[in-house]
Amino acid sequence: MFEGAMPALITPFTKDDRIDGEGLRRNIAFVEAGGVTGIVPCGTTGESATLSAAEHEEVIDIAVDCAKVPVLAGTGSNNTGEALQFTKHAADAGVDGALLISPYYNKPNPAGLLAHFTKIAEAVDIPIVLYNVPSRTGQDMPVEVITELAKVGNIVGIKEASGSLDKATRILENTVDEDFIVLSGDDGLTLPLMSIGGSGVISVTANIVPEKMSGMVDAALKGDYETARKFHYEMAPLIRALFLETNPIPVKKAAELAGFASGHVRLPLAPLADANTEKLAEELGKLGVLK
Repeated sequence: MFEGAMPALITPFTKDDRIDGEGLRRNIAFVEAGGVTGIVPCGTTGESATLSAAEHEEVIDIAVDCAKVPVLAGTGSNNTGEALQFTKHAADAGVDGALLISPYYNKPNPAGLLAHFTKIAEAVDIPIVLYNVPSRTGQDMPVEVITELAKVGNIVGIKEASGSLDKATRILENTVDEDFIVLSGDDGLTLPLMSIGGSGVISVTANIVPEKMSGMVDAALKGDYETARKFHYEMAPLIRALFLETNPIPVKKAAELAGFASGHVRLPLAPLADANTEKLAEELGKLGVLK
């Protein structure tokens, strides 16, 4: 269900700092027209850490209501009780699955990680995708923990964003007998990861050029690596520009420059520096996506 290219959606805000619901619907329609195979609201790119509980639920409700592709909703937290609440709401709302980041700040021991994810998975009947992103959480989820969690019936995969192809290889090796997928959490490493058995990407770049990211991933899934490489190198400069500063600062500016619903980033994030805005605009111009 979750293979392919899936944008980690930005959350557009109005000038008075509310969820721009109509803008979110337009953005979802745009990425769907670009060929994505699913959408991921309320992830890191969606500024989930600064959404209130009510806003978190609002964004998921909108996504489920309007999406024509599967919805993999971000429902993680460093608080197991809160993550459980978000995941139950998402399941009740009708999502197709939940994406759960490993608890940040707490740095739980292996037993804590196992208990956290197992408790949530056993409380719902929807697929669960783990999310390992050490640069955000301060902790690299051990391969041994991932391997054990892959045995839980409805834990079906992981978004792997450690930046290590060796780690991805070990996960794939250890879960070969399970119905378990590995998705890239790093846009620039998507093609290499797919070459060793990855199933796709949860992508920042797909917010802006969904047809190119979808084209690359689709070609790789078909084994057409010549076509996939063309897309990879075409997008590479934009991908680098989208990470000039902390995600989602650049991608929200890119969305604004391309004429999509965006709005500000919430504090403690601040707007993209002028020099980086110029670099980003240059790459968007090369791909013909400036408004």
